[in-house]
Amino acid sequence: MSTTRPSGTRPFHRLVLVKLAACVVLGLLAGLVVLLTWRPEAAAVSGWIVTAGIYCAWTWASVVRMDAVETRTHATEEDTGRGPTDVILLVASVASLVGVGVLLAASSQKGATAIIETGLGVLCVAASWVLVHVLFTMRYARLYYDGDGGVDFNQDEDPDYQDFAYLSFTLGMTYQVSDTALTSKTIRRTVLRHTLISYLLGAVVLASTVNLLASIASSF
Repeated sequence: MSTTRPSGTRPFHRLVLVKLAACVVLGLLAGLVVLLTWRPEAAAVSGWIVTAGIYCAWTWASVVRMDAVETRTHATEEDTGRGPTDVILLVASVASLVGVGVLLAASSQKGATAIIETGLGVLCVAASWVLVHVLFTMRYARLYYDGDGGVDFNQDEDPDYQDFAYLSFTLGMTYQVSDTALTSKTIRRTVLRHTLISYLLGAVVLASTVNLLASIASSF
């Protein structure tokens, strides 16, 4: 498989940053609406759900139909970079813990308030979980096409974004690679970080979420 990077220098990631800024602004607006019309403690959670949800949907809609050639070009020219990605990953991890906190608060509520706060908590955790794996999908694509590969997908054609999503979400759900072989130290280090974050989200956050949901359901 050929993984030679196309000629030319990587342009400034203005479009990616604009997309990220737009998602943040929409999230802030959603949070402001909730702040002015409902409970203040739900504002931050609502804003994060909107920000993460729009970012994931926008990103996936942009790349899902790309073939391998388009994936190569997009991955090497429009990646957000490690710094911004790491910040988003940190925020996503913290937000998932906040979502558990909202569920904990909802367990002491009754009626419509409990139902709404439960929904917000679940959506917050779910949005954070999906966002982490979408970000790593983009990161694996960039590392693959910006370097010398590093992942053997056991196929003759070069991988597209759906192949990298398969790798990312498989790691997120099972904490291990399945039928793909890692052949790059850089990729393996990234996979280690990915699986550690996934374990936090899976073993701690999702387990706590399930327990709290069971507790809330039993109170009705």
